[in-house]
Amino acid sequence: MKNNILLIQADQHRYDCLGSNSGGTLGALLQTPTLDQLARDGINFTHAFCPVPVCTPARTSLLTGLWPLQHGCIMNHDTEAGRSMFTGLPTFSDLLHTAGYYLGYVGKWGVDAQRGPTEFGFHDYVPERNYTTWRKAQNLPPKPSTNRWFGEIDSAITPDQTALAWGARETIQLLQKAASQDQPFFIRWDPSEPHLPNVVPEPYASMYAPQAIPPWSSFPDPLLNKPYIQQQQLRTWGLDGWTWEQWAPIVARYLGEITLLDHQVGRVLAALAELGLAENTVVIYTADHGDLCGGHGMIDKHFVMYDELVRVPLLIRWPNRIKAGSTSDAFVSSGLDLAMTFCALAEVKPPSTFGGSNLVAIADGAADASRPDIFTSYYGNQFGLYSQRMVRDRRWKYVWNATAEDELYDLATDPGEITNLANHADAAPELARLRLRLLAWMEQTQDRLLNWWIRRQLNENCKV
Repeated sequence: MKNNILLIQADQHRYDCLGSNSGGTLGALLQTPTLDQLARDGINFTHAFCPVPVCTPARTSLLTGLWPLQHGCIMNHDTEAGRSMFTGLPTFSDLLHTAGYYLGYVGKWGVDAQRGPTEFGFHDYVPERNYTTWRKAQNLPPKPSTNRWFGEIDSAITPDQTALAWGARETIQLLQKAASQDQPFFIRWDPSEPHLPNVVPEPYASMYAPQAIPPWSSFPDPLLNKPYIQQQQLRTWGLDGWTWEQWAPIVARYLGEITLLDHQVGRVLAALAELGLAENTVVIYTADHGDLCGGHGMIDKHFVMYDELVRVPLLIRWPNRIKAGSTSDAFVSSGLDLAMTFCALAEVKPPSTFGGSNLVAIADGAADASRPDIFTSYYGNQFGLYSQRMVRDRRWKYVWNATAEDELYDLATDPGEITNLANHADAAPELARLRLRLLAWMEQTQDRLLNWWIRRQLNENCKV
């Protein structure tokens, strides 16, 4: 029988906000027992990066196995360049449907503004807006929103009445339905959490004492010799001059919501076991992208390529196939590689358009495990168009900013990405090398921004 697949994709979960990926004071503080156990039972890909750090294009890349410029969706829909993916592109969900899979989906869609999951091969879709209806039916007040994007305590509900608990229940119901059918399944739960604002009930809202949370390694960041937009981001959000004491309560609620998410994932995995499905189900946990949450003094995402934003958790459990307790430091492009992996797990031939690699083969030590570097792209969002391309290897990260200063970081000596070395003479050879590497990738992906002028910038190393 073909493999069952359970995908849980969170929204805006930082790579380092997972016990198995944390260290030091935060690692000792953070409570993610379910996900830590998932990592111990399977493989932890420690260098997974999103193709684009924005919800809609990242989710479209997962569906199509393509880079944003290739599938046509480069921003969220409520922006000046917001548009849905090109029509006619193969998707992994349609392929699995044709192969006889039952497909169920719970939670955030965020792909095509006109077409939902059932138009891409899913048999059942439970949208997250149904939680609002459920909450009203329980005679509960609406979710509070008095603190804008900075979060607060939801004192009107218990943890069992949260959107996360509701999503877990709906996912379990789809698993129960799948267990009663004689066909393999692909079930997907996409909670919106821990995306800001973190409106969390007790005891999770107060689980982490703000004064106990250490500052991120990137805090504070004076943002010297960096693109103007980064300073402007602070002014736009009203964050200019914030101290860690101001940030810590916000980070505390973010961590509290991650622990609540972890507990609800535990309920889903327990149900999977109770239904007798655990041994024949590949379980995958990841996120569409990360979250700044005070990193570099910033909030949310946009206009930067820092690791807090582009690096994501990625765990895969496949009993009796992937060695428990494995780790892989192979560079992984989460969206593109997962699309290819779903085809491999379902024994479906991937279309020629898919640009990723099979993560199971990488776990087995395939050639892809020797990828020398990884790429991410960005095109702007609610504050306007802004083109960026990033290449990152084991030590260096280069960010090409089309209309601003470029960025170069030595991750070995500066893991917080504080000091921009793009204009430092000692780093000039690395800058030239990475510009050529980025040029090769833009050529390979047929990046439409690679015109004569930009090609010259990269090829002749003539941008300052």
